[in-house]
Amino acid sequence: MSIQESAAAYESATQYFLNLARGVMKDHLDTKNPEGWSARQIIHHLADSHMNAFIRFKLGLTEEHPTIKPYDQNKWAETVDVKNVPVNNSITLLHALHRRWHALLITLNESDFMRTVYHPEQQKDISLWQLLQIYAWHGKHHATQVIQFKERVSL
Repeated sequence: MSIQESAAAYESATQYFLNLARGVMKDHLDTKNPEGWSARQIIHHLADSHMNAFIRFKLGLTEEHPTIKPYDQNKWAETVDVKNVPVNNSITLLHALHRRWHALLITLNESDFMRTVYHPEQQKDISLWQLLQIYAWHGKHHATQVIQFKERVSL
């Protein structure tokens, strides 16, 4: 897959998630899925995670082999803002973030994507190309969870 195709696929996966997230009924946002998170937590998590990913990506682009900062996503999913802030804020944030990330991605060349970051929890180097693929998958993964969630609550 080319850089342009990957950037387009990433943008497409994000838009798909955002469209699904907008369709979750307000009454069902706090219903937990079998994995333990509610739709509200999933939507806010994707915003949290992709903000971290964007920062990791930019660190990798602008610094020489930086060590990225892990975080406890389960603890983040339990913070007060996740419980109290409307999901539309995270949907808007994701939309804006991905527009910005896409604008950056389409200007990069192959050597940019070969740059690496070090992930201390995984104890390995990750190329920016791999990072992009991970977060494209991540958006699709949570889109699938939202689809399954919507199917369960509509029964």
